[in-house]
Amino acid sequence: MTFKLTRRALLKSAVAAAGIGDVATRFPAAALAAPALQDRLPTPAVSRRSALVMAQVLNRTRFADLPPAAVKHAKMIVASTLASAASGALLGSARIIRDLAKEHGGRSEATIWFDGAKLPLTEASRVNAMLSDAAASDDSDLRNVAHTGTCVAATGLAISERTGATGPDLLNAIVVGYEAAGRIGAALAASRGNGGGRNVHASAIVAFGGVVTAAKLLRLTDEQTAHAIGLTATTMGGLGIGTNSWAREYMAGNAALCAVNAALAASRGFTVNDDMLEAEAGYLGTIGGGKPDTQSLAREPGGEWDIVKYMAIKLVPGAHAFHSSVEAAVNASRQSGIGPEEVARILVSGAQSRTLGGNRVPRDMVEAIHSLPYFLASAVADKDFSWAHATPEKINRPVVARLIGLVETDPAPGSVRYEWSWGGTVTIVTKSGARYSSTVDAPRGSGPRGIEWNDVDAKFRAMMPDSGLPARRIEQVLNVIHDFEQLKKVSLLTGMLS
Repeated sequence: MTFKLTRRALLKSAVAAAGIGDVATRFPAAALAAPALQDRLPTPAVSRRSALVMAQVLNRTRFADLPPAAVKHAKMIVASTLASAASGALLGSARIIRDLAKEHGGRSEATIWFDGAKLPLTEASRVNAMLSDAAASDDSDLRNVAHTGTCVAATGLAISERTGATGPDLLNAIVVGYEAAGRIGAALAASRGNGGGRNVHASAIVAFGGVVTAAKLLRLTDEQTAHAIGLTATTMGGLGIGTNSWAREYMAGNAALCAVNAALAASRGFTVNDDMLEAEAGYLGTIGGGKPDTQSLAREPGGEWDIVKYMAIKLVPGAHAFHSSVEAAVNASRQSGIGPEEVARILVSGAQSRTLGGNRVPRDMVEAIHSLPYFLASAVADKDFSWAHATPEKINRPVVARLIGLVETDPAPGSVRYEWSWGGTVTIVTKSGARYSSTVDAPRGSGPRGIEWNDVDAKFRAMMPDSGLPARRIEQVLNVIHDFEQLKKVSLLTGMLS
């Protein structure tokens, strides 16, 4: 029998055996930590190990336990993430990190999508996550506006390729990974105080999805998974301000990198504080800025999985939180039947109307896909909004520039109750004074409205040609994804992405 004495155990033993007054003499290093340790020692052990409780709940889940809707949505995440990555592969930000990773080299463990190079798990996961996030055409969690699918798909496909995982193995890992990120996001939201956590980028949430996906595929024990979660808590960060620059996809890459590193380290016996999530100075308290609330972490799934209820697939490009408003703008414009030259005002209300941020015409794709005025102006100009609206040809049109100047917050919004914070109402006012309004709460392609394979397939076929894969291969990949639960080895899919 071996006995493992950690620094923390030593300090606790010193406090308990010697008393606070004697610690300074017998254990000088412990004296500095003694007050904090004294405060935390009486806490019941069960409430101090939130990461372990969550690991136990999620590790029990088997593929056979999953409802069909959860399996369907997991497959859709794979399709959506690869489609977004195809366009992202053309962008400078992803290309820079991909080239650096290839220059660094290392063990050939996992495939860089649409490139063919094989790199270590950490680098492959990071690069592939950046490919998907760079194009801003991936998925989102309706509550957290977090691109969880990008992280769980990038880490899951990479690790599956090395471990020889089957399709069901990966689908199960994606579902529980998505669940983990959602639970951390819910706990963080409940723990927020004094505005805490509002300037932290959502990558600090999605990394937990990646690490649980990785831990599941690596078959970590409950204890190892808990330590991997703790490592992620103390490692992952990100600033909300970075959303409007290449920092956005850099943070997405870091989330995948962090997740895989943490899972691999824990698999070899690396351990951290068992209360890294809920301790006063832990993740929830530090990031949230309030009293930690961990109730959501220990909940049994009970048949209602986050990936079913909250997942949303982008069916048009850009910031997902704007998709309800742009859908409302398309509806109102089609109802009006008028041309853009007859529009006098474009009024928007709902939670996202606070993000108007002025009427500046976007200078490039990054600014355009994060500009609500651009979304609304384009929808009114074309009575549509699609993947084409992320191109320079659509962005730099005089008619769009004029309509952007007409977008404003509705000064007298109607009494609309939105179930989701993404909901929006758009009213088009014509030069003759006529008004046409539409309200959309949850956007198309979201769990509350149902997600259809026809929409996901259309997205896949629209974006995947950017990968450089021939049309026949694209269809083959899509067919494999549709029948993913029949896949004997996930590496058969990743091998088709070169």
